[in-house]
Amino acid sequence: MAGQSLADLLANPNLTSYETLYKHLHSHPELSLQEEQTASTIATHPALKPYSIHTSIGGHGLAGVLRNGAGPTVLLRADIDGLPILEQTGLPYASKARMKDSADDIEKPVMHACGHDMHITCMLAAAERLAQIKAAWRGTLIVLFQPNEERAAGAQAMVEDGLYDQVPIPDLVLGQHVMPFRAGKVLNRTGTIMGAADSYKVTLYGRGGHGSMPHRCIDPVLLAANVVLRLQSIVSREVNPAEMAVVTVGSLQAGATENVIADHAVLKVNIRTMNSLTREKVLAAVNRIVQAECEASGSTKKALIEPISRFPLTINDEKVASRLASSFSQHFKAEFDNDTPPINGSEDISVLATSIGRPYNFWFFGGVDHELLDQARQDGRLDEDIPVNHSPYFAPVIQPTLKTGYEALYVGALTFLEKT
Repeated sequence: MAGQSLADLLANPNLTSYETLYKHLHSHPELSLQEEQTASTIATHPALKPYSIHTSIGGHGLAGVLRNGAGPTVLLRADIDGLPILEQTGLPYASKARMKDSADDIEKPVMHACGHDMHITCMLAAAERLAQIKAAWRGTLIVLFQPNEERAAGAQAMVEDGLYDQVPIPDLVLGQHVMPFRAGKVLNRTGTIMGAADSYKVTLYGRGGHGSMPHRCIDPVLLAANVVLRLQSIVSREVNPAEMAVVTVGSLQAGATENVIADHAVLKVNIRTMNSLTREKVLAAVNRIVQAECEASGSTKKALIEPISRFPLTINDEKVASRLASSFSQHFKAEFDNDTPPINGSEDISVLATSIGRPYNFWFFGGVDHELLDQARQDGRLDEDIPVNHSPYFAPVIQPTLKTGYEALYVGALTFLEKT
């Protein structure tokens, strides 16, 4: 195989069995911290037969290690958890799964609404092919399947559970995410590619009573409404317009019936920022506004602000991104974009690298059908007709999405493994 190009090594891959696998995974999603059957499907897949498998790392995380002589060690990562969303795609393989969420003991519908099923499938396909052509490279390949990405804790849990006592410490970490771009596209950038995210549960305290006697109560619903409205002023009036930031109140819960004024309300707030200074400013503003509105309403006590999760910034290493740009440009040609704008979505892949002082790179690949995308652009209906990640309608077109994600992982790994 010496002297063969990447295109030669990748020629005419048979991905039929992986299309079937993708449909199975899409139909059988599992919530964060509960990915038991998904992990079992991965661990027993024939693609990983040449690998040494390490399971139950940080929950249902697992990693396969393929040692192939002296050389660099490359870690490829895919995430595996689903979301508590009722799928509405209408696909013949749409999820009908329901699970009791271990976080709150409530049964919920479950969907792979963020493409993690595609990530798993691309990874297994790449793992199989890289093992088949091991005569063409030297080094050590780690394929890591991470649980609990959606709650920002899976990567840290794997590290704290002794991941790097079980697998070799990599020289670098690579990963990817399917996004609502044109299928077949691969997109990357040097530096910050994804923002930080901080989520909080905010409990506001009032004084409950009869709906006919509001003067005897402190209404936490009115208090919560004022908080929600005032929080929206942070980005428009306190953040530099040149900086990106988002403050979202995704949940507001209070009371159980119409004629009772509740004694408390609960907000769940998500904050997205693109640099540490903006993050600190926005977090301070959230705390200031919440407590000031409580005081203005005569709240019985200070609000309780509890962290739910935190995603760090995703900052691609300059040298790693530069080498990938060379390989991806050569392989994907015009379908590769090396200067995609950063997005406010967030990831925890960086923890797998920064925890051991290693560089990393995280890129995107598209999953939107060409005709659908072109028609939406022509009609001026991109927002309405192209579902984004976490939408109940999100489902990447299987091909060429699968082929592109498989090739990106494969080319990315061979960019750093030593050629023979």
